Amino acid sequence: MKTNMIKIALVGQPNVGKSMLINSISNSKLKVGNFSGVTVEKKEVKFKYKNYQIQIVDLPGTYSLTNYSIEERVVNNFLSKEKYDIILNVVDSTNLQRNLLLTTELLALNKKMILALNMSDEAEKENTFIDEKKLSNYLKKPCIKVSAAKKHGIYKLLDEIINTYSNTQQPFVQFFSNTNPTQDEVLNQKFNFVKTITKDCVSIKEQKYRTKTEKIDSILMHKFFGLPIFLFLMWGLFQLTFNLGEIPMQFIESVSNDLITQSKIILGDSWLSSLISDGIIAGVSSVILFLPNIVILFLGIALLESTGYMSRVSFLLDGILHKFGLHGKSFIPLVTGFGCSVPAYMAARTLKNEKDRLLTLFIIGFMSCGARLPIYVLFVGAFFGEENAGNILFLIYISGAILGLFAAKILRVVVFKGADEPFVMEMPKYRLPSTKLIYNAVVNNALMYLKKAGTYILAASVLIWFMSNYPKHYEVEKSFEQKIELVTSDEDKTKLKNELTLYNLENSYLGKLGKFSEPFFAPLGFDWKMAVALETGLAAKEIVVSTLAILYGLGENIDENSATLLENIKNNIPKEAAISFIVFVMIYIPCIAASMVFVREAGGWKYLGYLFIFTTSSAWLASFIVYNISKVVLSL
Repeated sequence: MKTNMIKIALVGQPNVGKSMLINSISNSKLKVGNFSGVTVEKKEVKFKYKNYQIQIVDLPGTYSLTNYSIEERVVNNFLSKEKYDIILNVVDSTNLQRNLLLTTELLALNKKMILALNMSDEAEKENTFIDEKKLSNYLKKPCIKVSAAKKHGIYKLLDEIINTYSNTQQPFVQFFSNTNPTQDEVLNQKFNFVKTITKDCVSIKEQKYRTKTEKIDSILMHKFFGLPIFLFLMWGLFQLTFNLGEIPMQFIESVSNDLITQSKIILGDSWLSSLISDGIIAGVSSVILFLPNIVILFLGIALLESTGYMSRVSFLLDGILHKFGLHGKSFIPLVTGFGCSVPAYMAARTLKNEKDRLLTLFIIGFMSCGARLPIYVLFVGAFFGEENAGNILFLIYISGAILGLFAAKILRVVVFKGADEPFVMEMPKYRLPSTKLIYNAVVNNALMYLKKAGTYILAASVLIWFMSNYPKHYEVEKSFEQKIELVTSDEDKTKLKNELTLYNLENSYLGKLGKFSEPFFAPLGFDWKMAVALETGLAAKEIVVSTLAILYGLGENIDENSATLLENIKNNIPKEAAISFIVFVMIYIPCIAASMVFVREAGGWKYLGYLFIFTTSSAWLASFIVYNISKVVLSL
């Protein structure tokens, strides 16, 4: 029997529960990608229902179909140019009037359309009752009450999708009185039309008690306790990130060491053995090692976002941010930067004022992304011990944010002068997070991290191995081999082997690159190996760890008694240089992928040049100060 394909464009304003509705409708795996030509995330799902193959494309949340932001352009282009069968407009039943403003624009397209009145259960709890039949008569489109969270009305909605697909729909008659209305007339008539519908279709009974959201806000949004509560939650998240992540890390490190040992035994002493063991396995496994920490961090951020708490923190911090020249809306892209700089740069589009947006883009890099976490975990674990690790991690992230605020103030006074934009932001209601939604968010981020490890981090590891092993110095090696044969004690043989390894490393392509840039980094306490690690980190911050693993692991016979990467780092790098290194990593320019998105969002390559100069000089100056202070303090 032939299966019919129904393609649905899922459209709605932000925070109406589109993603949760997709999860409730289908048990299929969500496919995540990007819309063609832009970095806006594209989510699709396919599933079967009653002999119909249904494909849903989740379009970005948007308040209108204008071309003001990239999200609006993506939605507008898709609806006007792509092929699809039905528009499924998801609206928030607790805020129907505002949501219907977008609906009026969708009606003007005269496509087959269904309204999903989501969160209908929450609306009724708030004594808000919608007459969906009357609403349907007004709009000439079917309106179905659903609750994505409780999966109410889902099958009724699916049946309506099939019914709408199978039948013709009565066209919507435009409500404009003039044939060529002005823009102001269009807006006024839209608003009056929506106001009339809401007044006639929605009845609200007076509430005599505070809602759940109001009760929670009285604590979390408290004038004095709100900020300490937020800081405590972030501190708890970083404690969990390190302490809980430490358990699987030990297992992963043990497995990777065994793999290196076994590969050397199987392949023997050859260039292929070195490539696979010291290059590929050492480089890639050093990145995978920190996957548990990444998962925990993304899980915590996803939970805080999905409950509606992060939006409130924006409001809470608006006064503080304004003192440093930032806008309250800057908080969302800034806190997103703790996960990844790419979506953080994209999130800055919510700032309509160009100077506010550019200032936010320049400061996002101070918020340490997930890719920097492995570097922090490595150095914190090596130099500060497990008992203090969580506190030190929290201090690193908070210090980066504080430095970012001061940098914002300097840039606001010197470069981005101008009047502030007033702070207006929607506060979503508190909701219990959807397990499936959280699971998908965390898994997608973890897979993206692993994809990096399996693609260009693998390529970078091979390149770094090659640059650290070539060119070969056969005469020098022959000379050392003769000396090794002449000595009798194992200690002397080991010493000569290490001298040969060091000579080859320093005279390799990588060594020459490091030696060339070493004078720039020497005042910060960095040797040439640390300099090379920072330079490779321009491609991706995760490569810093794999570079250090290769450079500080070469020439060692790895077995169950060998020093781990943490011990190698601790034995080869002074503590004051390690602290300085952390500070430099905290501030300097993000990876290539993030930089490309920055260019697009900022509006030109010149801004990337400014960003590189600004972050590099800030990182060097801060590291220089910290290095010299640490050297004095640690010598006491």
